[in-house]
Amino acid sequence: MPPAPRRPAGRTSSAIPQVSWRSPQPAPIVLVFGPEEVCAERAVAGIREYLRAEDPSLEVSDLRADDYTSGSLLTLTSPSLFGEPRLVRVAGVERCSDEFLSEALSYVEAPQDGATVTLRHTGASVRGKKLLDALRSGKGGGIEIACPAIKRDADRFDFAAGEFQAAQRRIAPNALRALVTAFADDVTELAAACQQLISDARGDIDEAVVTRYYGGRVETSAFAVADTAIAGRYGEALVTLRHALASGADPVPLVAAIAVKLRTMARVAGSRESSSALAARIGMKDWQVDRARRDLTGWNEATLGMAIQAAARADAEVKGASRDPVFALERLVTVIATRAPFGA
Repeated sequence: MPPAPRRPAGRTSSAIPQVSWRSPQPAPIVLVFGPEEVCAERAVAGIREYLRAEDPSLEVSDLRADDYTSGSLLTLTSPSLFGEPRLVRVAGVERCSDEFLSEALSYVEAPQDGATVTLRHTGASVRGKKLLDALRSGKGGGIEIACPAIKRDADRFDFAAGEFQAAQRRIAPNALRALVTAFADDVTELAAACQQLISDARGDIDEAVVTRYYGGRVETSAFAVADTAIAGRYGEALVTLRHALASGADPVPLVAAIAVKLRTMARVAGSRESSSALAARIGMKDWQVDRARRDLTGWNEATLGMAIQAAARADAEVKGASRDPVFALERLVTVIATRAPFGA
């Protein structure tokens, strides 16, 4: 079993059940508290999956506590004509409006039958303290899921080890150490790396597998190739790619790095939300949203779609669908950097 989560700094005592973000469960009200967005996103997604498995007709709605329209909470939690279960996901409680706070406090006194409300509070402010105190006193029949910051090396090791334990996969201690070292600055990327190894690697995972995918030199080279190609610097992108390959970079993580950046751009494209609001909604950091928006300069829906399709093709080819993975990579870089079909 993964280790119990540490209590976030400044966290007060609670009389309600404490549930791990790795094994979330529904309740009339679920407080998802703490700064770590990766854990919070997993917790809320887990509750949705739990409820949907019980009843596929689940109605899912989203609210912003900091941009709240009067009556929304009661409207979305009220039974429909056919009585489907309801899940209402509320973000931004640490910045909640007075109107939301007032209505949420009233709701805690009498939650709607058949409704589950998740309240996301990062702990970044004392805003909403009355609501937190009411929930933690036991009102509303709620539970709390703690999402403490993952900052220390020990926290990152525990997190990564828990990813493999939850998937019932074995990873060698030196391999785990290499993986955590490669992604020491970003838990979101560490989580994605763990999930990619779980998905792609066969059998037990040793250090050679981690090095193949995420060795420090490979990681740096991969994102350098991605950055120059996406920026449209074709010549520089090809030179960077060839240098990476000559230095021992494997084509698989090179394609993966490019695909990650393209998918992030697609998730951000077209949104007019603030960076903080969009980041909170899609489970990213503010700086990741800002970087993706900068990367989108000069791109449009058609060229981005073409690039994503090219990345999907290259991913299959470097994993065995082609006899020449290097050519597959060069073709991908060409499509991205020129923003045109290969050979056009």
